[in-house]
Amino acid sequence: MKLFTEHALLAQGWANDVLFEIDEHGWITKVDCDVKQPSGAVQTLTGPTLPGMPNLHSHAFQRALAGFAERRGSSQDSFWAWRKLMYGLVERITPEQIQHIASQLYVDMLKAGYTAVGEFHYLHHAPGGKFYESPTELSDRVIVAAQIAGIAITHLPVLYAHGGFGGQAPDAGQIRFVNDIDRFGVLLEALYSRYAGSKDIRIGIAPHSLRAVTLELTQQAIEIGTQLDRSAPIHIHIAEQEKEVEDCIAWSKKRPVEWLFDNFDVDERWCLVHATHLADDELQRLARSRAVVGLCPTTEANLGDGFFSAVRYFELGGGYGIGSDSHVCLSPGEELRILEYGQRLLYKRRTILAANESSSVGTSLYINASKGGAQALGWNSGHLQVGARADLVVLDAEAAILLGKRGDLLLDAMVFASSDNPVKDVMVGGQWRVVDRHHQHEAEILRNYKKTQRELWA
Repeated sequence: MKLFTEHALLAQGWANDVLFEIDEHGWITKVDCDVKQPSGAVQTLTGPTLPGMPNLHSHAFQRALAGFAERRGSSQDSFWAWRKLMYGLVERITPEQIQHIASQLYVDMLKAGYTAVGEFHYLHHAPGGKFYESPTELSDRVIVAAQIAGIAITHLPVLYAHGGFGGQAPDAGQIRFVNDIDRFGVLLEALYSRYAGSKDIRIGIAPHSLRAVTLELTQQAIEIGTQLDRSAPIHIHIAEQEKEVEDCIAWSKKRPVEWLFDNFDVDERWCLVHATHLADDELQRLARSRAVVGLCPTTEANLGDGFFSAVRYFELGGGYGIGSDSHVCLSPGEELRILEYGQRLLYKRRTILAANESSSVGTSLYINASKGGAQALGWNSGHLQVGARADLVVLDAEAAILLGKRGDLLLDAMVFASSDNPVKDVMVGGQWRVVDRHHQHEAEILRNYKKTQRELWA
């Protein structure tokens, strides 16, 4: 397959008159620039072309909750109050409903320009904690949803065993999440057996958080995952809320990231999700580790978590990506905008997170987030070059906000100057999944999603 575009963001920067060659497996095999008259059978793209954005942190079923948690409750409403509402949804949701929610979610992600998703999947059992006949029942549902939608997925089965630091017993709302290490091992092995070698599916591991797994359990989970795949991504929630930090200090005399680095060899396989409340020495250790921070700015804002120390972390050269987490927003541009605007509000100045004095904020954020997100999910994507997956998005050249703009101005406009979605076409692994803003299966998927929402909220 040959694709020609007048303007593309390549790994080395913006280029004009670009010809891509893509093989039957969905890999970019050749990139030529300044091609004035492409020869042979060539598909001409109708707008500026970008690498697709990986979405490194998703709880798919929570999309059904979006918009239902904005009524004022206690004056001390916080993440912990929101979590009670989420547990109420968990008590009644079925496997079929999870599949329908995830299918709609993944189509919406594709239309927004996300080409891969990291599904941090901790919902394993039936209501009441009863085991399904197949331990992969609910994992299979979200993976099938990804296959129907056509988005690449890094499935991250979560080990969740405790309700608080030091091995506290889980509460009733967590009973559908809980596995011991033996059952978690069975789950992982079954997933690897079923999906190993799949073109658009990867399996990783996710100790939920320091409060939900002990040191020994985390070590065992990582050992099992590493035996199955030495490069398996490792994701963990950490330091998201101030209370979590306080509880960790009370339990261990150390801050969460400090404790993690003192007990594990954190490297490029790791993604530390949120990492909102870090001391400077934690930021330095994290940046040196080559791990990725998973930032979810719209969810973190929605839950009132606080601001990540992005200015200092970026100065240290730390890697990061973005995720839509609870899915109150499905826009890469808005995640990046909130990330930058949060720092502007903190420091009371502008254009804070640009790579250097003369660079574009929008392009700096987009390039680094796509690169870090791909690393966190274990894909050779997030950049357009030979040897990478053909995961790309085509912008609508006729979108009002993009008119008259080229190069960095396109991304600055997309991130900071519009709430409209300028994504027109989306390719994942060499296959077109969104064409002229439409997905092949969108009507049927939407019908099933409507039915599910009526059932859940009637």
